[in-house]
Amino acid sequence: MVDGVRAVLLAGGEGRRMGRLGHGRLKPLVPFGGSCRLIDFSLANAEASALGEVLLLSQYEEQHLMDDLHRTWWRPGFRVHFGPYDRAYREGAGYRPPVCPGPPERGTADALIRKAPYLFGPGTSEVLVLHADHVYRFDYGPLIVAHRRSGAALTLAYQRIERRYVHLFGMVEFDGAGRLTAFVEKPAEPTSDLVFAAFCVFDAARLHHYLERLDGTDWQHDISRDVIPAMLAGGERILGHEVPGHWEDIGTVDRYHRAHQTLLAEGAVLTPDQLPLTVMPSVRRGIVSASPGIVRSMVPADLVNHGRIERSVAFPGVRVGAGARVRRSVLLPGARVPAGAEIDSAIVLEDGTVQYVAAPHTPGTAEAPGPRRETATGQAATEDDRPAVTGPTGGPRA
Repeated sequence: MVDGVRAVLLAGGEGRRMGRLGHGRLKPLVPFGGSCRLIDFSLANAEASALGEVLLLSQYEEQHLMDDLHRTWWRPGFRVHFGPYDRAYREGAGYRPPVCPGPPERGTADALIRKAPYLFGPGTSEVLVLHADHVYRFDYGPLIVAHRRSGAALTLAYQRIERRYVHLFGMVEFDGAGRLTAFVEKPAEPTSDLVFAAFCVFDAARLHHYLERLDGTDWQHDISRDVIPAMLAGGERILGHEVPGHWEDIGTVDRYHRAHQTLLAEGAVLTPDQLPLTVMPSVRRGIVSASPGIVRSMVPADLVNHGRIERSVAFPGVRVGAGARVRRSVLLPGARVPAGAEIDSAIVLEDGTVQYVAAPHTPGTAEAPGPRRETATGQAATEDDRPAVTGPTGGPRA
């Protein structure tokens, strides 16, 4: 346990830009990589960093999320704290609806304010803020150590990416001494190729001060749009900490699909053994480069394949019918592909629905808008799952 550090996990996403993949499913619980869910990356990082406990900040379908995390992430030496509901879970009563629910949270900063009694206390010297929809493995220990040694009010993680993608993120700039000089959320005209990697360490007292100062004003209730700019304008010492390796923000179904193609690439930075194992952990899985009916795909030991799978990721329980061909796709747990089906660049959902992405993705190419969605039989669906044009291929790399 890192004494004095309160880790918090922002997990309020509804996944509206994920199309059919996000319907009826909490975004943090969207399956990823044949082995886990999006939320599991930040939790696995926290556990590996000896943090011991992470405070959950959520709002959308809170009971569903807490029930899941209670089953999956309450283990010896590590747990997720559920704020006002934590005692009930510890006593075995589970979720109890609040008697007097407060106003809805309108942004990430609101989430910190509403959970302040569980966040700020005499034993908390730093607050580590994490998100539930980022794919990366990282040891937060060196970040915390560097923050403490510097005496900064805030140390934020950043990565260098292609400038053409910076407008999708929070852009940061630093002076020669490594001090933050500019922070612009989704700039129209980027002047830097550095972006905020959406996790950071605050001095707890300074964070509390700025939240109290902003609350009740005409603000956007957001950490990136309000709190960090206010600290910068207030002359606070804000430093950066570069994040090496793979980091990816999964914001849309296109980005989700692209991340899986990057996972399968030769020499990928994020390897299968680095993925958290929370979805059917007893089933072995791995990348098969070449085998009868399989080409460069991540597959589980229980796969039933009577067709051909190429450059795809399959979760446990998948069945592929005779003569079917699946290329550059993600097959969610228990998905069935009927005999003779031809599927390319798509997400096959648990119920057999096929959600196509805009165009076949090859790492290193630009993405385009406008996916279509069909059932596994080829019949077009009636709704338009069109997301915005989105981000960097394979995630930012240092």
